[in-house]
Formats: sequence, C-alpha cells, structure tokens
Amino acid sequence: MASTTTDDSEEVTYDLSPVLKVYKSGRIERLAGTAVLPPGLDPETNVESKDIVISEEHGISARLFIPKNTYTYPQKLPLLFYTHGGAFCIETPFSPNYHNLLNKVVSVVTIVYGNRKNYWLISKANVVAVSVHYRRASEHPVPTGHEDSWCALKWVASHVGANGVEECLNEHRRRNIASYLGIRVGTKGLLGVKLKGVVLVHPFFWGEEPFGSETNRPDQAKKIHDLWRFACPSESGSDDPIINPIKDPKLGKLACERLLLCVAEKDLVRDRGLYYKELLEKNGWFGVAEVVETKDEDHVFHLFKPNCENALVLIDQIVSFLKQD
Repeated sequence: MASTTTDDSEEVTYDLSPVLKVYKSGRIERLAGTAVLPPGLDPETNVESKDIVISEEHGISARLFIPKNTYTYPQKLPLLFYTHGGAFCIETPFSPNYHNLLNKVVSVVTIVYGNRKNYWLISKANVVAVSVHYRRASEHPVPTGHEDSWCALKWVASHVGANGVEECLNEHRRRNIASYLGIRVGTKGLLGVKLKGVVLVHPFFWGEEPFGSETNRPDQAKKIHDLWRFACPSESGSDDPIINPIKDPKLGKLACERLLLCVAEKDLVRDRGLYYKELLEKNGWFGVAEVVETKDEDHVFHLFKPNCENALVLIDQIVSFLKQD
C-alpha cells in the first residue's frame, strides 16, 4: 500500500475564521471580501465611478464616485473621503458591499417641479466621494493602512487650487482610520483642507481590559483580540492608541466641528463606540457629536442587508449629516 504524505506547507498556523487563514508556507487565504465590481456608470443611482492610482510605488489607489448630470448650487461639491472596514485585513473599495454603499450615498435623485417636463437631477448627499484602497495586514501590518490613508488624503488636498492630476477633483474641490486621520489633521494640519465632519459607522475600537457587554461575550472578545494582534503585532497589543482611544493623549485634537457616531445595539464594539464620544468631551474636543443607534442590529448590518428598512434609514441619516453646512 502506498504511503500518504502530508504537505507541511499547507498546515494552518493562524485560523482567524471567518476573516482569513495563514498557512505555514506563508500563504494567506482571505475568506471574505475577495469579490470585486468594476467601475462604471451605475444606472440605478446615476453615479459614475472610476479607479485612479495615488502611489504606484506603494500600491495605493482609490475609487472615485461622481454624481452625473446634476444641478448643484454652488457648483463645487464637497468631498467625502471614505475608508472601508474589514479589520485592516480584508475588503477593498472594489468589494460589492462598499462599492454599492458609496453609490447609494452619492446617488442622484430626481426633483420634479410643476410637471414632468421640469425637473432637476440632484446628488442625494451632494458630494463627490473618494474611497481609498490601502495596503492590508498581514502583508502590511497596522499602521500601514493608516499611513496609506494619510498619503491618500494629502493627495486629495493637492487638488486645492485646481492644480491636481485628477481633473474631476479639480472641478469638485470644496471641502477607525477615520478617527486616526481626523486626529492627525488636528495635530499636523493639512494645507487647503478644512475637515467639516467625521462619520464613524460601527467603529472598531478595542482594549486589553473587558468593557461593557464584552464581559458577557468572552469567546467573541478573544477573536477580536487575536485578530487585532495579528493585524498589528505591536508590544502594546490591544491597548495600542490606534485602536484604544483611552490610551491616545491626542484624542481631543480631532480636527472637525461635527461627528456622527453610528452604533448597532447588538454589536460587540457598541459600548466602546459610545464611550468614544465621552472620551472626546473629556479630552477637550471643541465639536458637537451626534449619536445614532440602530436597534436589533449587529455590526455593519447595512453592508450585509443593504436593502432592509434599518439600512435605508441609516444611509438617510448619514446623507442628512453630510448635507449639513
């Protein structure tokens, strides 16, 4: 009888299901967030998307979302700078969930006046969106994705004065990575950019000590600890200031006037998200925070059930926030 041999290189060294697996050979198998959609005109929302390269050297790119054939006043649209989720390990701006979400936020609606011969096409949120494709762990551990996003934000800022390389941003140039970027703008500044608001949707904050409902869900909490330590193999573990705002002395420097904080009732990280608002206020942040909690829903439910009533309500709440002056 012939002997059966096992390929040691296919032995799993890290099993972080349902996110990814890492094999002894070094091969990484991403178990989610691998599907992609091409850019183009979405007929349902009348939004045009296109892909652009920000840094060929570092592999940083982005997908732009532009409302088409719209009447806007003033002519220059504000800009939504978007960073996708995925625990710093999976997903891209090209993933169906994120591509479709941005199409909905930027979508064009028809406003009819008097009769159907008189109408305007108006962008729902009245924004142009830039969704950043940053490098991900474990090939590129945290804070690589944060630094890539900062690089992308500076690239966007280079279009102030209509001197950038991307013409559509020259035309439309008026104004847990999101928290990082907001604080960095507040501490370092960014010429030509005024950060009007930040939206945190189910933010991924964590810490070494159990907090809130985490004490009742130890198995889920362990998975998040393991996933973070895999994505960011730093000595500070889950108390790294990037993920634990309690440990960030610069938290009060968040450089926006308004914050929309969205949490979901059943989300394991809900309590830390709510505490983030308290921490901002304790650390001298000058802005105003608005909290939206969705009942009976879990983490990023709006991506997995994009057409459910609660998801549509959440998108409308985000759009309303973006449209505020």
